Amino acid sequence: MARKYFGTDGIRGLTNLAPMTAAMAMKVGMAAGTYFQRGDHRHRVLIGKDTRLSGYMLESALVAGFTSVGMDVVMTGPMPTPAVALLTTSMRADLGVMISASHNPFADNGIKLFGPDGYKLSDEAEAEIEALIDGVDQGAVPLAPAAQIGRARRIDDAQGRYIHFAKSTFPDDLRLDGMKVVVDCANGAAYQVAPAALWELGAEIVAIGVSPNGRNINDRVGSTAPQTLSETVVASGAAIGIALDGDADRLIVVDEKGAVVDGDQLMATIATGFARAGRLAGGGLVATVMSNLGLERHLAAQGLGLVRTGVGDRYVLEAMRARGYNVGGEQSGHIILSDYGTTGDGLVAALQILAEVQRAGAPASEVLHRFDPLPQLLKNVRFDRGAKPLEAASVKDAIAAAEAALEGRGRLVIRASGTEPVIRVMAEGDDRAHVEAVVDRVCEAVKAAV
Repeated sequence: MARKYFGTDGIRGLTNLAPMTAAMAMKVGMAAGTYFQRGDHRHRVLIGKDTRLSGYMLESALVAGFTSVGMDVVMTGPMPTPAVALLTTSMRADLGVMISASHNPFADNGIKLFGPDGYKLSDEAEAEIEALIDGVDQGAVPLAPAAQIGRARRIDDAQGRYIHFAKSTFPDDLRLDGMKVVVDCANGAAYQVAPAALWELGAEIVAIGVSPNGRNINDRVGSTAPQTLSETVVASGAAIGIALDGDADRLIVVDEKGAVVDGDQLMATIATGFARAGRLAGGGLVATVMSNLGLERHLAAQGLGLVRTGVGDRYVLEAMRARGYNVGGEQSGHIILSDYGTTGDGLVAALQILAEVQRAGAPASEVLHRFDPLPQLLKNVRFDRGAKPLEAASVKDAIAAAEAALEGRGRLVIRASGTEPVIRVMAEGDDRAHVEAVVDRVCEAVKAAV
């Protein structure tokens, strides 16, 4: 179903440009607040955010929108996306909102919505909310009577609640005493909760990316820029490094040698550990079309399956729920463990990885290297918003030729990003030079079309 404002992960864009304006945020509050008012009880929405400068503006606008239609608002301040999903259900809120653009630069921001069950909304629900957004200016959204306007307040114990939950997912028979861990919080939402949880479990902590100033979120730190983490792990002699993204729903790990370990290896490690403990549901895991073919072959060798979905953690989660799996995620580090939560949780996934390393009593480089990935290349081609390069006949011809060249020897995945104006071109196969040539030809065709 085509959506007007919502992409693959909420509404996102450059702040103070449509759709990411204060006026739009207020309309979202009015529309979503109206949509989720069901029953006679006093309705409540929980709002969290990351550390972007624009978070204050959007938070205030959302509060105005929600309270104007009669919803009470609870604000948590900077909190990870999975914490917002968790608190939405534990506080019996009718709706949860996360203000974040995840791994994007600080100038971008976004609005993610969670239902009362803690899950991201369906395409159908988002379409209905979009219709209400468009109807705000026409008076289609009724305002609350003066006596029933909502109240807003901040809560002080949200961080403690989430830290307690995260620690509860770590095995009771293990501690992290003696393990030096570098944690990179991307100057984002987890800059306080992640180091605290790890320290309380006994780890010796070296924290980086924990000095947000509103503009430095994801700036040369975090899961999309792990070089600083790698250098810090090696320089400090740490056993392992973990990197979260701006809203802490994504995880990338660095081993003791400074080598980056991506989501495919992490999912394989967690799934194997769950299988060993008799906890793996579904007989395998769910990943996207971007996950390496090496992961699929590795799982098959253990008698485990791999279900592939379109790109986006929401589609991974939909498949997990439909098929009864409890481990899934993306190569980029979104890892969903449905035994513990309703969305990707970088800290909880990191704790499962740390448990596997601690239990094995071996270096992270050995524990986390589960398979040799096939040569895989991903390139991005940026285009002007509004253009549709994938509809060009020349691009379609180039893609068809590339698929023919890889037939039986690898895979090709072409897609438009759901969060930014970028075409992503990915190919993998047994021959690196062949993969590179295929990707370059498609990229050149896309560049020519835009």
